[in-house]
Amino acid sequence: MVTGELKSQIDRIWDAFWSGGISNPPEVMEQITYLLFIKRPDDLETLEENKSRRLEVAMERQVFPDGLDG
Repeated sequence: MVTGELKSQIDRIWDAFWSGGISNPPEVMEQITYLLFIKRPDDLETLEENKSRRLEVAMERQVFPDGLDG
């Protein structure tokens, strides 16, 4: 059984999807999967940016190269 803080977080996520017009549980799971999938590369990019800034060197590896966002 899910209780406490985890239940509260799940309820907040569900409410966000519900208020955004997504109320079908499989569709909610699909959207959560997409969000988790894209979070990993974003975290890697943030780590690389912080390392670059801390060492005052150019980024060795960019997950999202400049100029390819459009």
